[in-house]
Amino acid sequence: MALAAFLLIAAVALVSALGLILKRNAVHGALFLVVNLGSIAALYLMLGAEFLAAAQVIIYAGAIMVLFVFAIMVLIPGKEETGPDPRRSYRLLAAPLGALLLFELAVALAARRGAPGAATAPAGSVEAIGRLLFTDFLFPFELTSVLLLAAMVGVLLLARRRA
Repeated sequence: MALAAFLLIAAVALVSALGLILKRNAVHGALFLVVNLGSIAALYLMLGAEFLAAAQVIIYAGAIMVLFVFAIMVLIPGKEETGPDPRRSYRLLAAPLGALLLFELAVALAARRGAPGAATAPAGSVEAIGRLLFTDFLFPFELTSVLLLAAMVGVLLLARRRA
């Protein structure tokens, strides 16, 4: 069963990567990239790296893709489609399907809450990584955040001088 799930997720990752490369529309390419990043997160989950999967979804599929889509919309103005929505019937199915998935998530969380938990955090879990980040690796973690802040200020200053 695990092999079949891996093959399915790998096929989705491969097809979405090809779609990203072959699509001429930048917005469609960005959506293929979101699918690819989601499938990579699913592969991380299969490996037991829950923290990496969550970071993949939150940081890359969330924040970075919002930035990409914003840049695409700013750099390619006037590409908005007008007229009747050709996918209206699919969009009407989105709300019930979303509610069904939310119900499924609630059932899965309720079932997991009833399961007995381990006394110690396994290696690679969010708790273990959090403990390492804020004990042994606190100085490098904070130094990295200061460097990223300095880089962001530098980019803003460079962009402001050009305008």
